[in-house]
Amino acid sequence: MNQTNNPFIHHRIEFHILQSFPVTCLNRDDVGAPKTAVVGGTTRARVSSQCWKRHIRLAMKDIGTKIASRTKLIHKLITDECKASGATDEVAEKCGNEVAAVFIKEKQSKKEKSSDEEETSSIGGKSDALIFISRKEVRKIAQALKENDFKTEFVEEKTTKAGKTTTSKIAVGKKIEMLIGKPNFAVDGLDIALFGRMVAQAATLNVEAAASFSHAISTHKVTNEVEFFTALDDCQTEPGSAHMGSLEFNSATYYRYICLDLGQLWINLAGQSITDAVDAFVKALFIAVPGARQTTQAGFCPWEFAKIFVRKGQRLQAPFETAVRQKNGGFLESSKEELCSYLDKKSKLAGSLFGKIDEFTFGEDEAFNIDKLIESIQLSIKRIENEQ
Repeated sequence: MNQTNNPFIHHRIEFHILQSFPVTCLNRDDVGAPKTAVVGGTTRARVSSQCWKRHIRLAMKDIGTKIASRTKLIHKLITDECKASGATDEVAEKCGNEVAAVFIKEKQSKKEKSSDEEETSSIGGKSDALIFISRKEVRKIAQALKENDFKTEFVEEKTTKAGKTTTSKIAVGKKIEMLIGKPNFAVDGLDIALFGRMVAQAATLNVEAAASFSHAISTHKVTNEVEFFTALDDCQTEPGSAHMGSLEFNSATYYRYICLDLGQLWINLAGQSITDAVDAFVKALFIAVPGARQTTQAGFCPWEFAKIFVRKGQRLQAPFETAVRQKNGGFLESSKEELCSYLDKKSKLAGSLFGKIDEFTFGEDEAFNIDKLIESIQLSIKRIENEQ
């Protein structure tokens, strides 16, 4: 879409969230321990951005938002849709494989690789890349194939200046780019609009993400602890445990930073349903919690505190380089003080470049609940749009 018509260019919603969890292992590393990072010389608990984004997608689905599929099995989606449209099993399978090749390049076998090529893992000869594709896009592709008698070479008509009509064949990849090259994910692909899509094979299908996430880190020093456990066999007659094991856990107050670029969201949604998209995103952001070991540790803790800005300016994340110390029996109060002090200082130093339009504080006034917050953000968005 034409950026000159974009009323939200350079406008962003920033979320600075503090969220405390007791005994948990929200996001595991390769050995099953809670992820950590060294920040400012001290070890902090960490939850990766990818982990939280996945659970936000699932939360959006739970609240009724239609989301896309993130999959390596594009060939299956297209095959099934072609079958439903009347193609035979063999023809549908061929269509599915050729469409999938547009999105995901097959990796070469070891025999096909030259000696200087790097080896990479694959499953069934396919790339390990996961691609976003919406249901609407799958149907568009299958419908185009049906109209072309399920052939993957399409005839495109062109008229010359002399008035004569000439025809040329275009491959399925070019046809797909023509069909879905212009993004509009307001109907069934809000997660693509938010989190973006990269298709190395067809750059025109790439979508720039509207939402950016930092890794959540604890605001304070954390040391992982080890739980030793035993299990008993109900049918065992001899004394003693039937199983012994151990797992790691920690507890932490996390700082989460999320930035939603309204200008990019407007592009990805073709200017449609911006306030509805914000409603779904903020609700999912509020309720989504990583799922590791939740059946044994049940870390379902909501936001404790948040500062939300609607701004026209550069992104601003609080680093919490110096680990906060306990205050009033925990880390939340000192984390709130550090966050608010940092944001206030940086806004003053940035002056007019900070570009604050609205500021909201969540977690202190019980009357200002999540519904009121969403309503306030939506009003701010409408005001920006009306002022353009």
